[in-house]
Amino acid sequence: MESEKEIIKKLLKPLKIERNLGYTNSAVLGGFASYILNWLGSLAELTTKEQLLELIAELEQLFSDYAQVAPAQRKEKLQESRELFSRLKEVAVEEVQSPAEAAAVQESGPEYQTAVQTEVKEEEFPQFWRQSIRYIKGVGKKRAAKLSRLGIETVWDALFYFPRDYRDWSQTAQIKDLKVGSKVTVRGQVLGTEELRPRQGLTIIKVIIGDGTGKLAGVWFNQPYLKKNFKRGAQVAFSGEIQRKYGELQINNPNYELFKSKDDIYVGRILPVYAATEGISQNFLRKLIKRLLKEELAKLPEFLPLELRSKHRLWGIKEALEQIHFPESREELEQARRRLVFDELLILQLGVLLKKSDLGEVESGVLHQEKQQLAAQYRQQLPFELTKAQLKVWEEIKEDMESAQVMNRLIQGDVGSGKTVVATLALLKAVGSGYQGAMMAPTEILAEQHYLGLEDSLADYDLELGLLVGSLRSSAKEELLTEIAQGEIDIVIGTHALIQEGIEFQKLGLVITDEQHRFGVKQRAVLKEKGANPDVLVMTATPIPRTLALTLYGDLDLSVIDELPPGRKPVVTEWRSEAAYPKIYSFMRQQIEAGRQAYVVCPLVEESEELDITSAVELANQLNEEVFPQLTIGLLHGQLKAEQKEMIMEKFRCGEIDILVSTTVIEVGVNVPNATLMLIVDAQRFGLAQLHQLRGRVGRGEHQSYCVLVADPSTDSGRQRMRIMTRSNDGFEIAEEDLKLRGPGEFFGTRQHGLPDLKIANLLRDADTLELARKEALQMLESDNKLLAAEHQLLKRLIEIRFGGSIEMIEVS
Repeated sequence: MESEKEIIKKLLKPLKIERNLGYTNSAVLGGFASYILNWLGSLAELTTKEQLLELIAELEQLFSDYAQVAPAQRKEKLQESRELFSRLKEVAVEEVQSPAEAAAVQESGPEYQTAVQTEVKEEEFPQFWRQSIRYIKGVGKKRAAKLSRLGIETVWDALFYFPRDYRDWSQTAQIKDLKVGSKVTVRGQVLGTEELRPRQGLTIIKVIIGDGTGKLAGVWFNQPYLKKNFKRGAQVAFSGEIQRKYGELQINNPNYELFKSKDDIYVGRILPVYAATEGISQNFLRKLIKRLLKEELAKLPEFLPLELRSKHRLWGIKEALEQIHFPESREELEQARRRLVFDELLILQLGVLLKKSDLGEVESGVLHQEKQQLAAQYRQQLPFELTKAQLKVWEEIKEDMESAQVMNRLIQGDVGSGKTVVATLALLKAVGSGYQGAMMAPTEILAEQHYLGLEDSLADYDLELGLLVGSLRSSAKEELLTEIAQGEIDIVIGTHALIQEGIEFQKLGLVITDEQHRFGVKQRAVLKEKGANPDVLVMTATPIPRTLALTLYGDLDLSVIDELPPGRKPVVTEWRSEAAYPKIYSFMRQQIEAGRQAYVVCPLVEESEELDITSAVELANQLNEEVFPQLTIGLLHGQLKAEQKEMIMEKFRCGEIDILVSTTVIEVGVNVPNATLMLIVDAQRFGLAQLHQLRGRVGRGEHQSYCVLVADPSTDSGRQRMRIMTRSNDGFEIAEEDLKLRGPGEFFGTRQHGLPDLKIANLLRDADTLELARKEALQMLESDNKLLAAEHQLLKRLIEIRFGGSIEMIEVS
């Protein structure tokens, strides 16, 4: 008689064959579905395990009509069965720890004691990673779907679903000892509740608790639904600031926890607070994670080498996870966080460095040896001297391009620092060496701007330039593509159209992407694949703090142009309220009468019922009809057709439009030196980096320029943003402040860069740990550049999984 293990082996054997045969129900003589159902029946007769029987029933239901449905449906059924079969195997085969493993204790000091580490083979690690949360007791199909909204689909996801906050119920005060103004936690019994309606539109819920030494009221405003939560006699804890009102002690809007008498998860401890969702309560998340810590944590292998943990006195992974979720003290919590932050940043740095290593190991890179000295000729003919910063960066680029190793370099420079001149030199070096150059911009306006600028500055050179954008007519596009493929075009400027299928270069030697933060890693890689390992130069005018640059651009060598050309006048920036419009318009009229032009930027294209914000269409009409009827007003936004946008920008560049009302479509790259005034409406709606970019559209000519921010922010952070903008013209200082105000996640979307989201690390708070993790990553790769050593295998697998997103389903065989 076959054992459970033998039957499961028989069940798994034909799955791959059936898939390879195209879901024809023919993997086994007599029918694949009949075979599976027969062995599932045998397994059901053999086992008494409740969880195994549930899985068998679900699989039987899944395959009951397999023979009758179409191949496409069979494919879906087989894909769904993989998860069920995987769980079936895990439930049926008990893992028994050997005495030797149980006795193994790692050597470590008292401050970083580590639990028994069971040796886990590398191939077993992914099984733990992908163990579905659905089959954990108390979850089920419906709750699993809700947990999925939180990003919790596996046991691993749940264990690494870190609390967003904590409530410290470990230290409580007695009511008789409370002092007004103190922030305390008080535990007591609900003595009664009141619902008061002193006036229309105001509901007050008051809950009175007592602890035997006195009474305390918790008070909430306009939250009547809370009343049902507090039953007389229930145990509850309130936390907040003590006030005395109407002769009684109160806490307004206290944090609270309700305790069940037999539920020791809440008693006298620091409790985690998780980001939750509808249908998933704090209580459920806490109990789920508590259960997983007890039942599943032992399976988790230690992936950091002992030497590294000892060197930095880091806790073991099991202790860290236990204490990050249910810390015994604030000190334990900080030690747990320290280990997990280090893990996250080490994995991040190893990932970007491995990517950089892969790029740098390409042997057949382009070796640029100029036959024509176009770059040197161009530099000599410039009507100005390059700044020291530009010269330094150009030397770095030249050295890269003259090397056989592929260049992967980022030029980071503030608005107006002269990145385009350096990029032009690089393009000319590529063309002078017999190659083609390509530059990709995020918008058609910016692509056209670059094309017109290069066409003008390279007019004396015998070069062919091409502009490839999505709005190009089919006939013109086909002709241009033929010329590019035949090598007749030396430099191509375009948008995402450059990376579409069917576009071939004869000899692509240099790829430049402008405003790098608008493109993802994949887009950059696709453009690079258009040639045989061309050099890559990326540019951004969005200053990025060093800590963030180390993370986002770890695969690129960094060059910074931190100096503005001489004679460039700083833009005068003022913050005004909406009441100042008459004076602002008067100043705008003075600028235009003096021969200058102005931008007016709005956050919305059209009027919104939901938001009390001025729209571009609405304001353009008002300026045209009421404020400046004698002037020419232009309107530019993303909903216009490409030909319309091009026509409007050309008129503005030529001075035919006095005031250009626009959305943020003009945020980057637009260059009209005669425009000296930037008016930003509802400026509180924009981030600091965006405001700085918009301000950079003026101050490009010989005349003094101005930026006026019209804003009535309702928040402290909104007012702080306005003050920063009026105080500083330094993009790097502004970027640092932006990072502090908004946090790394909002400051810069890391998803598009192919980087994993940070779950616990904070690039500001943990800047020192980031530097330490980078140092350790570099040392680790120096001795083991592919992480092939046995002690690095699990770490390597983790990096692959984290950088690859959710792990692909492993073939059941």
